[in-house]
Amino acid sequence: MTDSPLLQVKDLRVNFRTAFGEMEAVKGVSFEVNKGETLAVVGESGSGKSVSALSIMQLLPYPQAHHPSGSIRFEGEELVGAPESRMRQIRGNRIGMIFQEPLTALNPLHVIEKQVGEMLRIHRGLTKDAARNRTLELLDLVGIKDPASRLGSYPHELSGGQRQRVMIAMALANEPDLLIADEPTTAVDVTIQAQILKLMKELQGQFGMGILLITHDLGVVEHTADHVAVMQLGAMVEEGTVDRVFKSPEHPYTQRLIAAEPEGSPEPVADGAAEVLRADDFKVWYPVKAGVLRRTVGHIKAVDGIDVAVRTGETLGIVGESGSGKSSLGLGLLRLIKGMGPVVYMGRDIQAMSRRELRPIRREMQIVFQDPFGSLSPRMSVGEIVGEGLKIHDMGTREEREAEVIKALQEVDLDPETRHRYPHEFSGGQRQRISIARAMVLKPRMIVLDEPTSALDRSVQTQVIDLLRGLQVSHDLAYLFISHDLKVVRAMSHRVIVMRDGKVVETGDVQHVMDNPQEPYTQALMAAAFDFLADETGVVAV
Repeated sequence: MTDSPLLQVKDLRVNFRTAFGEMEAVKGVSFEVNKGETLAVVGESGSGKSVSALSIMQLLPYPQAHHPSGSIRFEGEELVGAPESRMRQIRGNRIGMIFQEPLTALNPLHVIEKQVGEMLRIHRGLTKDAARNRTLELLDLVGIKDPASRLGSYPHELSGGQRQRVMIAMALANEPDLLIADEPTTAVDVTIQAQILKLMKELQGQFGMGILLITHDLGVVEHTADHVAVMQLGAMVEEGTVDRVFKSPEHPYTQRLIAAEPEGSPEPVADGAAEVLRADDFKVWYPVKAGVLRRTVGHIKAVDGIDVAVRTGETLGIVGESGSGKSSLGLGLLRLIKGMGPVVYMGRDIQAMSRRELRPIRREMQIVFQDPFGSLSPRMSVGEIVGEGLKIHDMGTREEREAEVIKALQEVDLDPETRHRYPHEFSGGQRQRISIARAMVLKPRMIVLDEPTSALDRSVQTQVIDLLRGLQVSHDLAYLFISHDLKVVRAMSHRVIVMRDGKVVETGDVQHVMDNPQEPYTQALMAAAFDFLADETGVVAV
């Protein structure tokens, strides 16, 4: 610690110019980060956390966004209004940032080696070979298995957790003085979360790095941060040491945030409930191609012989570490990627169907994706996004489709008048509600929910869980619920499948598996999720 703050933010205000006038996103926020210190900024989705972080890096979309007032000083140097040439020297070198949505932050046209290596060559002047060696070292540090095989991968070929780890590797590449971590463990499972947080703390101790941690996970805050600042509706409502704020929260919003935990359980499945979907010995293998002729020389067995069944009104939770095959299983069952083995939906094998035969059934089998921002078209209004499926399936007149869109938005607790706005004008939690409305408007029988709450803070998570449970009861829905958040899985699921390396490790009733896991891997997952302990380096899963 030093007397002079590493980062000093004073009276920061951020306004956005919109068609509806000026919108205040950040309202006079002030905070400091010292060398070797971690400040956590928490608050509900849309509270201004990420906007504040992007202001530090001067990455807001100008002139739409501007600062009516405020100062951001990094080691005494004013960043507000700094020349772009100076900011390029600071970004990635002096200040590193882990972005919240890795799929949109990574370049889809470049392989991982180029994206990580580019930072090393630009800021450190490393040769191509030296950059490659350092890239391998960084990917190994953040827990990517067999990093050499991933150097030639594009972002879409990685799982959500693997993409997040690549982002972390890029942020840490040049050992920055300040690390801004915007939801750094959102897409990773609990065991990898513990490893990443421990790594960040070790690097902080080694280099005296200051960390600005933006997160909705209060468990992470409690065990990794020194100070915490709580934001609501663009304003800072409380700040102090982690110990003081967690033990004696003063503001009513802070009290609600700390008390918000996924609770309850879904309604029991009705006796004799019809089986909606079944798959036996199901596989999803990705070919590995090599040589000039790109011949297949092997396979990545993302899903390797799994049996799945889900009934009307039932939620089947699918858990496991990042890269275990959870999302591939969900996509394969919907025939959005190629799978092998029978998939029987309402008594009919959809694997044997042509695309034409499958099309009318598709509206009954919907999906809510992990990254709501990446899955919503930025060029379409919310009304067009939600109503697109109705138009594709030729359901009703234009007026009838408009009425269904309004009804779907109301059902997910969104103001129907917002249907004329665009995705970037909504918070993460609101975008996820839009994704749910897009699925629900087609009145499906089954929905695959791929990490639907991973990017949401606890208070919004609780709301979305209640929403999903209510929709399940009112529409007799079957859910395939994919998540690394075991507390959410417990609150949502009737049964659970634990996956590792494409195979089922353990399966059964959710309460039995979580309270009395039999397999060592499941035991490690449960321990990491429910028994975080603080040690001298930060966090360790036991």
